[in-house]
Amino acid sequence: MTSTPSSRTGGQTASFAIVTTLFFTWGFITSVIDPLIPSVRAVFHLSFAESMLTQFAFFLAYGIVSLPAARLVARLGSSSAVILALCVMLAGCLLMPVATLVNAYAIVLVALFVIAGGVTVLQVAANPLAAALGPPERSHLRLTLSQAFNSLGTVAGPYFGAMVMLRGGVFAGGGGDAALARDHSLHQIDTSFFIVAGLIAALTAFIFLVRRSLTAGDDAGAEGGDSRVMAALRSPWALFGGLAIFLYVGAEVSIGSMMINFLHQPDVMGVSLEAAGKLLALYWLGAMVGRFAGSALMTRIPAAQLLTTVAVGAGLLCLGASLTGGPVGGVIALAIGLFNAIMFPTIFTLTLERSSASSAATSGLLCMSIVGGAVLPPLTGLLADRLGLHVAFLVPMAAYAVIAVFAATAARAIVQRVAAAGSAPH
Repeated sequence: MTSTPSSRTGGQTASFAIVTTLFFTWGFITSVIDPLIPSVRAVFHLSFAESMLTQFAFFLAYGIVSLPAARLVARLGSSSAVILALCVMLAGCLLMPVATLVNAYAIVLVALFVIAGGVTVLQVAANPLAAALGPPERSHLRLTLSQAFNSLGTVAGPYFGAMVMLRGGVFAGGGGDAALARDHSLHQIDTSFFIVAGLIAALTAFIFLVRRSLTAGDDAGAEGGDSRVMAALRSPWALFGGLAIFLYVGAEVSIGSMMINFLHQPDVMGVSLEAAGKLLALYWLGAMVGRFAGSALMTRIPAAQLLTTVAVGAGLLCLGASLTGGPVGGVIALAIGLFNAIMFPTIFTLTLERSSASSAATSGLLCMSIVGGAVLPPLTGLLADRLGLHVAFLVPMAAYAVIAVFAATAARAIVQRVAAAGSAPH
């Protein structure tokens, strides 16, 4: 029996709703790492720089796995690739209790890399699906909605992680048996990732049952490969955009990674690490609210001009956080999330419009540039160890300054093509 347009539309709507749960999932898992950082720092007695290796291990996967993931999705198809990605993420979550059992921080880092490898494949598979599941003229709306649910995941993740990982044990304060307190905190880490593993397992089973509906995007974004990314290296604008993405992701992740410890300091808010972890959700909530506000502002303000404004604003807030103490300093730091909101998709589309390389080549290079989340957090941690968390905000401040230069230059550059709807993958 031939399907009617209305039945196809209904099927695509249901499929899109399924895909949107994937956006929420990787947002949730990515942000759970933020409360994990103070947890492993206390349990394994790490410096700030050593604890930031969690982000290094996680975001390193983007630089290593992105190209193989694109080929994998092209070979397996979207639905099979999504299921495989979820299974890899599940394996990484189950590896975390092994790390705590043998008391090895190195295995924690391996587990995070495995989880991130699955997240990378999931992003490569899910973004073309979100763009393809419906009328082409509404792809921007679908991606905005999916990204909003991704942001919702980043709000829920740190709140959940703080509530489980930063309560009791070594964070209880007072006297008591230090060994028992440490064992309790290790158990809380296990509990967190067991819960996440259970949610992923349930989602995997659900996706497997409805896998036939996730086929509309199998041909979307199938182009790609090493040669295309290498072609982007010959475009100055692709390289400039890649640098801007590298610095943006690095800055955003660095701030989120040190926020809990920053708010916990007596000269800032002086709250418990658990309370600081819950407050971190406001940083990511600002990013979610800012995405909708930014979309509205872009109807009146050119994208490059708006990006210049928010980049300068974020840089000034970083400077304010580095110079200001007390609760005001904490509020200033949390407000940076609002200014981060439009940066990734705007940098992405401005680069696509100006790059002399193909959209596929440029997009591939920009996706690989997310590896900035692996590089800047350890540098920020090193500065925090030597000069304090206030001074560490100067690292993301410098990153935002470069992004502001990128945006101001883009405002004067010649547009070579209109960026394809749905190109931005974050």
